[in-house]
Amino acid sequence: MPVENRHPTIRHRCTHMLWPLLLGPLLLVALAGCAHHRVDDTSVARWQSSRQLVLVTTTDWDSDHGSLRRYSRTRGGAWRQDGDTQTVVIGRSGAAWGIGLQGPQQEGPVKVEGDGRSPAGVFAIGEAFGYGDTARTALPYAPMTATDYCIDVSGSPLYNRIVDARTVGEDAVAGSTEPMRRDLHADGDQRYKLGFVIDHNLADADTQATPAAGSCIFAHIWKSPTTPTAGCTAMPEAVMEQTLAWLDPAKHPIFVLLPDAEYARLQATWQLPADVPPNMPSSTPLVDEANP
Repeated sequence: MPVENRHPTIRHRCTHMLWPLLLGPLLLVALAGCAHHRVDDTSVARWQSSRQLVLVTTTDWDSDHGSLRRYSRTRGGAWRQDGDTQTVVIGRSGAAWGIGLQGPQQEGPVKVEGDGRSPAGVFAIGEAFGYGDTARTALPYAPMTATDYCIDVSGSPLYNRIVDARTVGEDAVAGSTEPMRRDLHADGDQRYKLGFVIDHNLADADTQATPAAGSCIFAHIWKSPTTPTAGCTAMPEAVMEQTLAWLDPAKHPIFVLLPDAEYARLQATWQLPADVPPNMPSSTPLVDEANP
């Protein structure tokens, strides 16, 4: 839910000219290629300049928790892990393909508003935000106030943007369930005390987000290690502080979230770190709460 002055997400579509009399055999081959599970390797160019990566992997599409690793790209092009692997929680229903830097994928669930799934794919990292006036980060930082909201109302022209009700008017934020100062609106809730925007379904001053495709996707502080989110990625406060201090916008950081099987399928083509171990299935169910 990128705020302002962001570049619109580039999206690909698989389409073909239907000239059955002239191109019948070729058409069958083309449509077969579009229907099969395949990898779009043209999108990799969109993150080749990235030298920092926040990687989250999960056991499968329906897992509500996973592992977070931070990587820096060496001058030789290899990824080197920075710091320890950390446990995170994601959407209460798991993950689903989001609208990010990657091209469309042919298999797996697709993110929609209210499904409780975290967007999977490759995403630019947007601005940081929090309750304090400042934060220890090189990312652009926006201090939140009681009148700041992220608009999760799909029919709104401000869908998937953080706005100030004093600027856009109270009517414009009516119906939004995402006040950015949750401590003031939700009984002292500290989850948005510190976080950053994950640029899913990008909206900016020139481009509206895709309606009903999911909004207000953040990395933020968790409520507890057993409480999943409504679609964000959440972690301990200390891990968030370390991550924000580490992120450098000059290195074009990206956020990647993938289930283990998709990571194994896409790792080489998407030029992601090798030798990332799969997650161990957990026998402890998380609390199913409709949380940010």
